[in-house]
Amino acid sequence: MKKTILLFLATSFALAGCAGANDESKASTDSTTVVEGGTYNYIYSTDIATLDYLFSSRQTNSVHYTNFVDGLLENDSLGNLIPALAEDWEVSEDGLTYTYKLREGAKWVTNSGTEYAEVTAHDFVTGLKHAADINSETLYIVADSVKGLADYASGKTTDFSTVGVKAIDDYTVEYTLNTPESYWNSKTTYGILYPVNEEFLNSQGENFGSVSPDSILYNGAFILTNNTAKSVIEYEKNEMYWDSENVHLDDVKYTYNDGSDPDGLFTSFQEGNLSLARVYPNSAGYAEVQETYPDGVTFSQTNGTTYNMSFNLNRESYNATSKTTDKEKSSTKAAILNRDFRLAIQFAFDRASYNAQSVGEETSSEALRNTLVPPTFVAIDGKDYGDTVEAELQALDAETWADIDLADGHDEYFDKDKAAEHLEKAKEALAAENVSFPIHLDIPIMETSEISVNSAKSLKNSIENTLGTDNVVVDIQLLNDDAYLAATYQATTGIASDFDISTASGWGPDYQDPSTYLNIYNSRTGDMLTTLGLDGSELVEGEDVTASAKEAVNLDEYDALLDEASKVLDENERYAAYAKAEAWLLNNALQVPIYAGGGLPRVTTVVPFSAPYSWSGIAADKLKYVQLQEDIVTTDQYQEALDKWNDERNQEK
Repeated sequence: MKKTILLFLATSFALAGCAGANDESKASTDSTTVVEGGTYNYIYSTDIATLDYLFSSRQTNSVHYTNFVDGLLENDSLGNLIPALAEDWEVSEDGLTYTYKLREGAKWVTNSGTEYAEVTAHDFVTGLKHAADINSETLYIVADSVKGLADYASGKTTDFSTVGVKAIDDYTVEYTLNTPESYWNSKTTYGILYPVNEEFLNSQGENFGSVSPDSILYNGAFILTNNTAKSVIEYEKNEMYWDSENVHLDDVKYTYNDGSDPDGLFTSFQEGNLSLARVYPNSAGYAEVQETYPDGVTFSQTNGTTYNMSFNLNRESYNATSKTTDKEKSSTKAAILNRDFRLAIQFAFDRASYNAQSVGEETSSEALRNTLVPPTFVAIDGKDYGDTVEAELQALDAETWADIDLADGHDEYFDKDKAAEHLEKAKEALAAENVSFPIHLDIPIMETSEISVNSAKSLKNSIENTLGTDNVVVDIQLLNDDAYLAATYQATTGIASDFDISTASGWGPDYQDPSTYLNIYNSRTGDMLTTLGLDGSELVEGEDVTASAKEAVNLDEYDALLDEASKVLDENERYAAYAKAEAWLLNNALQVPIYAGGGLPRVTTVVPFSAPYSWSGIAADKLKYVQLQEDIVTTDQYQEALDKWNDERNQEK
């Protein structure tokens, strides 16, 4: 899983800017001056929780450790999979065996830059064993793929040598799969398949992967030198890195920011303390941005992450609530379990207005997403995946989804008439359950983030104005950052998810197949269950206490669709089967897609499209390859670079 947090000041930009160079060499490229060396300066709002790259599923961790450790493959600036620690690889005729030849001479170093050992094939075996032994949050990515791994992870077998990963020799590692996966190589860019040195792992014990820079070894482009909570995260270039000639930064510095002063980011950019600055068209300070850089505001590309509004289908925690009676709690829970009520909320939510609080009115719809899986993520018989989802939705409910258009870039859902129709259906059904109106919906928001607070107010206004406060009231719960994260993004169990609705997080793909978005809702093993309040981690006499909520929303129907899709090997048929599963999710509105990651206005000095690119995995977060330039990127420069990038990608298709 690449679970991503939605904080308007910390949303990923696909590496859009750097600055702060000192004593660096310079080279002229066209009309810009490229800087070799220097420091990439940016902000962060969530501390690193772990450096165990084989365990963590959260983007707020992986955005860092992908810079410290290389896997077998990585992505180039066009999104191609290219060699990293694997120089070459072969696939057996039956598609079940992948054999990777490792480059010789790649080194593990300590956080002080001292050589520790050579990277070998045995490190990849150790890595996967460690992930299984600690029940990694990301084990699901490969557990059903690698032969014997699921049995070992569940305890059915205890001999790891029965698992389909082998070190043939020091420089050859082999994986054996249960069934062919055309997208297997895209999984190698994720931390779950990264290597670890066994001797070092054993020496660290439970300390391995803690937040201390000396708790891991490094074979990647950078070394973590400082990690101070709510203060600063700093890297320096790994001088012993096997591909150091493609590392153009000397240092990296992230400074903690709580979101209380959005316009202060532009000020910091002007002072040279930030390399990239989000700018906010609705803010008082935007006039200064336009005056200073009239042609310097560019928009980051949208990416594969989909940010959602989630319903908590089985809320148990009420530390942050405006509810005063048990009746209010039970009424809200019953309403949320009603499909028509959820659809009423979805159709009452003006997502363009919500997004405008961050990006301004003019571009408020451009990044909107109407699906969970991006509609162009894959193709089915030459047509967009989203086209098939549309047809399947209409087959499920022709009245609700007539003429549906799921393409990105517009709000397909905001519809006051549909909202009213579904609310009336919900009220009729809920009357039989003795539900009292208005329904109160708690939404937690980080109190220091001005943009987040304004966005929540927009959500509240559109839902209440559309449905009426005699029917629905949205209660904004302003929390400090620690309480907010504990109630939402960092909640480790469904019971800890303390909200009725939340816009705290989203999902980015781990690999290049629709299942990476859709398996997370599997009622038995899905990683989105915690967010939905359905993870079942709390048992009473061995029984899943969330079973009744799962039954109320008919998740067993969805499980059957997933099971059927997972059996299909033909690519077009497989994607079509997953489109049917997605249509079920959209029809039942367990989560409401809001917008894609990216699509955000900024000022930046990074050479456009010098960074890695990918919709899946975590390799696109690498700062390797990123180049700085002396002057701000202009709109003309960015457009020229975008046109060139698109041409090059089209030539490779």
